Amino acid sequence: MKENTCPHCSERHKKRTAEEKKTMLMRLKRIEGQIRGIENMVEDDRYCPDILIQVSAVTNALNSFNKVLLSSHIHSCVAEDIRSGNDEAIDELCTVLQKVMK
Repeated sequence: MKENTCPHCSERHKKRTAEEKKTMLMRLKRIEGQIRGIENMVEDDRYCPDILIQVSAVTNALNSFNKVLLSSHIHSCVAEDIRSGNDEAIDELCTVLQKVMK
């Protein structure tokens, strides 16, 4: 392990196409904007149900992002690992799914 590397962080990386990165970052920026909107709603003492609806929209947007990312991960990283004989990828995927689905 490299020095100054957190022992709990993965050193693995995923090469993404420019289009994949662009799409993912656009989604995240949209979600970031929604969060800022919620912050403004709280600062402006907006009605609770209005805020709750916006929080629900952000939650749905994050869940949608997770679905796209998970699908990409399964089709690329997991599939490649299994093809190369690394069955540990299945255990890793199961662990990730357990954490994501809490």
